[in-house]
Amino acid sequence: MPALDDSILAVQGLYKAYTGRGEELLALRDINLEVYPGEFISCVGPSGCGKSTLLNILGGLLDRTAGAVWFKGQEHNEPRREIGMMFQTPVLFDWRTILDNVLLPVEILGLSKAQYCVRALELLDLVGLKGFEKAYPRELSGGMQQRAALSRVLVYDPEVLLLDEPFGALDEFTREAMNLELLRIWDSTHKTVVFVTHNINEAVFLADRVVVMTPRPGEIAQVCKIDLPRPRTRDVMRLPGYAEKVFEVREVLGVAH
Repeated sequence: MPALDDSILAVQGLYKAYTGRGEELLALRDINLEVYPGEFISCVGPSGCGKSTLLNILGGLLDRTAGAVWFKGQEHNEPRREIGMMFQTPVLFDWRTILDNVLLPVEILGLSKAQYCVRALELLDLVGLKGFEKAYPRELSGGMQQRAALSRVLVYDPEVLLLDEPFGALDEFTREAMNLELLRIWDSTHKTVVFVTHNINEAVFLADRVVVMTPRPGEIAQVCKIDLPRPRTRDVMRLPGYAEKVFEVREVLGVAH
């Protein structure tokens, strides 16, 4: 990696293969990508193309087979506090209140619970969960649980957010609301985001760039720059430029209609 490179995350010549029953399954092939501070990247592609595998490697949760991964120019191969991850399901513990679920990373990292409790309450207010601090996950809707999960990944203030289809299980209206909520938080915090999704419209609406991947073994077919105005509201979806970018991504994916 060049010394003057200003990316926050970068991969070069990345391969990932799984072995089992004497066979090798190549999940990722020759991935090269740089992500810059404050950038919002969406990653879209067909099921099984390796999007989640790539995200887990970026998060230091999964070993690579070949290639290199850097965080701020330093070799990166294990979880670190500066990188937070949010998954497809909220993964909230039923026996912990919403506030205690949000504070879980603080406990794991050995940070001051009293100090971060203030921030946790601020985040719950920010995502519209004020008044539900003492509730339990079973008392919240799916969308509310995902808001709590988003608060949990933000509470210890990581520089990078890796989000693996966090709203995929939600209904269309709740999903749209969560996308707007995420953009509002991103606009105010300027964090770096890598967001995995199957939804082309969602990928375009959120991102500065959309990384389009091929079927397995996953390769980067194209990186599409999304030059739509920010801050983005629902009205952006009415713009001709939005439709053009959606069709551009669809064409790269080979989706006819």
